Amino acid sequence: MGLVVLAVVVGIIRAANVGGSLNPFGVLFIILKALLFFVGALVIGVKFSPKLFHIASFLRVKGMLLTTALAVCFLLAYIADKIGLAPIVGAFAAGLVMEPVHYKEFTSRGEGHLEELLAPIGIFLIPIFFVRMGLNVNLAVFGRVTILGFAFALTLAAIVGKQVCAFGVREKGLDKISVGVGMIPRGEVGLIVADIGRRMMLGNERVINENTFSAAVIMVMITTMITPPVLKWTLARGERRKTLHQEALIFSEKPIDPKSS
Repeated sequence: MGLVVLAVVVGIIRAANVGGSLNPFGVLFIILKALLFFVGALVIGVKFSPKLFHIASFLRVKGMLLTTALAVCFLLAYIADKIGLAPIVGAFAAGLVMEPVHYKEFTSRGEGHLEELLAPIGIFLIPIFFVRMGLNVNLAVFGRVTILGFAFALTLAAIVGKQVCAFGVREKGLDKISVGVGMIPRGEVGLIVADIGRRMMLGNERVINENTFSAAVIMVMITTMITPPVLKWTLARGERRKTLHQEALIFSEKPIDPKSS
């Protein structure tokens, strides 16, 4: 849903930059285009991905699995960008397509799973990504009460919004508070979306200026750092409540000794 909203916003900005406007039908068209892209990528990907990896498995070259997977990811990101969607939409679709069963020829001969092959790339690139996002933050905003207040409001909305979502949990035995707390962090995807807005121009102005971007980064930092200790506390609380409930049930079902009464 977030990526569909991103696609709509990008479409509105692109239409405005060429002197046009986006009516409700235009918004509906972008939503349908994004949904069709997701459905098409999943259907076609699930159908042809096993065949693609099967063909690639004949090439007994080290790193062929990783190369093929990255090629698919970049291809879908390129297609998404060309049809007016954000490249992250294509990358997300690629991640949904690549199931371990599709490249079983590689794993059966001793090669690792994609998660294992991508780990060294992530270790190298992820810190660079976060440093780059940090370099775009204007440190002067930490001395501006208005920007800090805006960052606090974003953080509060992020926390409260996820607690509201947790009310949708209907399975018995699950701690709704823990589910809501576990969804609080706004990680790299939030930064990517904010960076897309920072780089997009509407006329001569950035869609997201440095103050708003800095507030978003602060929100991501706070929600990411507070979640582990709070989640640890809520999980421990949930376990204590579960134990007390079980003990209460055992006690209520225990037969009463007439002599003791």
